[in-house]
Amino acid sequence: MSTINIAIFASGNGTNCENIIRYFKNSETIRVALVVSDKSRAYVLQRAERLQIETRIISKADLSNAEILLPLLRDFDIQFIVLAGFLQMIPAYLIRRYRRKMINIHPSLLPKFGGKGMYGIHVHEAVFMAREKETGMTVHWVSEQCDGGEIIAQYKTPLSSSDTIETIAAKEHELEMAYFPKVVESVVLDSCRL
Repeated sequence: MSTINIAIFASGNGTNCENIIRYFKNSETIRVALVVSDKSRAYVLQRAERLQIETRIISKADLSNAEILLPLLRDFDIQFIVLAGFLQMIPAYLIRRYRRKMINIHPSLLPKFGGKGMYGIHVHEAVFMAREKETGMTVHWVSEQCDGGEIIAQYKTPLSSSDTIETIAAKEHELEMAYFPKVVESVVLDSCRL
């Protein structure tokens, strides 16, 4: 079977993006072909360029325009999209085109602490304020509802009364680094070989 090209969409620092790129660096089945960001100064772009991955910046208007984004994805033969800290809502046309071929990571145990405004440190603050006994990460299919797609995988970590917002964030991030690339690999191979 030929190599499956994936694109990573990210808005921020890009630790997950870099982790995924490195994970598939020597893979014969999956290749990160493109990194897309909606922010021209996002550090994820520097990470990707340093690892010799093509990057593109798309504005909110470009994202909502199928005549701009779909040809770009076709040019790179993108068969699967991974959202890794991408903060824009995905338009319906792209969800339809990549139905069951687009996943997102969220830094909580959905359905808890998901939805509009729940990203990054805001999620960990909410977990802290709710005095949760555990937190974790969720990987889910992208749907029209923010953080509402069917859950693919969740990984948990216990919390203690001494945990701060920062330690909660660090514990959850460890899970992302350990498990997200493996989930991407499993889901990409399953969905692109149907």
